[in-house]
Amino acid sequence: MNQNNKFKIALLSFAIMGGVMYGQSVVEDFKPGITTQQGKQYPQVNSEGRVRVSIPAPDAKLVQLDIGGKKYDLTKNAEGVWTGESAPQDVGFHYYQLNIDGASVPDPGSLYFYGASRWGSGIEVPSADQDFFALKNVPHGELHQTYYYSKSSDKVRMVYIYTPPGYTKDSNKRYPVLYLQHGMGENETGWGNQGHAGLIMDNLIAEGKAVPFIIVMENSSVNLPRGPRPNPQAAPPAGNAPRPGGGMNFAAEFEKILFNDLIPFVESNYRAIPNAANRAMAGLSMGGMQTRSIVIANPDKFAYVGMFSSGTFVPSEITDLAAFKKNGKLVFMSFGGREGGSARIGDAAEEWTKAGIKGISYISPETAHEWHSWRRSLYQFAPLLFK
Repeated sequence: MNQNNKFKIALLSFAIMGGVMYGQSVVEDFKPGITTQQGKQYPQVNSEGRVRVSIPAPDAKLVQLDIGGKKYDLTKNAEGVWTGESAPQDVGFHYYQLNIDGASVPDPGSLYFYGASRWGSGIEVPSADQDFFALKNVPHGELHQTYYYSKSSDKVRMVYIYTPPGYTKDSNKRYPVLYLQHGMGENETGWGNQGHAGLIMDNLIAEGKAVPFIIVMENSSVNLPRGPRPNPQAAPPAGNAPRPGGGMNFAAEFEKILFNDLIPFVESNYRAIPNAANRAMAGLSMGGMQTRSIVIANPDKFAYVGMFSSGTFVPSEITDLAAFKKNGKLVFMSFGGREGGSARIGDAAEEWTKAGIKGISYISPETAHEWHSWRRSLYQFAPLLFK
């Protein structure tokens, strides 16, 4: 190849790379998403998973989209409207915000969700498997927002409780209960909003894949340390160690509320079956770490355990394994395929099976420490419960 041809090829490569860098290769099929407010045109998502935002801010000097741990500069037009998009994101739900001259603010075009210790914006990147949490023409349960008094914390606390389809029709039927916990920087609204737990259960029950059960979603972020809190979407460290300020450090406070106040409230006010064989506990990230810590300390209280993106759990960690085995039926562990720790849960699950309790591991394909990993985890976990 002569030098002239080499130069032409190099120039063509540079032009192609420049096109990618300056957005010329972006697929222009952007549409408002399911998390875009009704009547708004932005935020939008395209087929590549890029997120595009637009906001009028004529006096601003710099506006950025902050998503997935990166900031993307927006461009201002002659009318003072800033517009721009991100690199492709993983499928599923993502928190994001706008930075306007150094101030981080929600996008006025998106629905708001509680995460990263604040109410802010969220965006749903469509996935090929989103049918499992889609709103369908099937019998639906109810998501109740209610309150109860906690003697342990000396306050009235809010809790979300999902009751399955048919709960109100047969006043004699009683149900098992799953206590389902959120991650750090999130609260009791997370599993119902971002997680679509109710829709996941409605669809599973309609398909005959899961038995009907109650789900209790409380705020386990009690007695949190002050100061900046980790991003709830950041991956936990390797092994069983919690991230700084994580679930192990304040599981004890929630444990008091759980056993002294929450479980008695649920079993007195809902048609819950009041025994360990019909109780499950699970959580994502921090909530999974808390689940592990609480089960270790109370091996006779739950028959089913789920840890989503929360490290590993093995039989040797329970000092009274015999007490756990009296009712224990299942230990389920999951990770997103793109986050650390996924390679270890298979071995941990095998240890549980050898110990006489079913151990199950699950890896969410092509997702990281994010809500789509946890939705998929619940979808895999729920059919295994109370059978």
